[in-house]
Amino acid sequence: MSSKGSCYDNAAMESFFSTLKRECVRGKIYKDVKDAENEIFNYIECYYNTKRRHSTLGYVSPTKFEEKCQKSLY
Repeated sequence: MSSKGSCYDNAAMESFFSTLKRECVRGKIYKDVKDAENEIFNYIECYYNTKRRHSTLGYVSPTKFEEKCQKSLY
């Protein structure tokens, strides 16, 4: 998250949390905190970062975007 007074970084985090709530958490009832942690971890690591396309990255996943960036460095 951003430092105090930097609204631009905060906007990205607000967007992420909105997406997380809408696509993963909303309407679900978890049996305990560990269950919620596992569900959110799986959403982020198995879907959000690897499969979900992001408009700010040219409609590719963050993983694909990073791969493209790494290849362009060599």
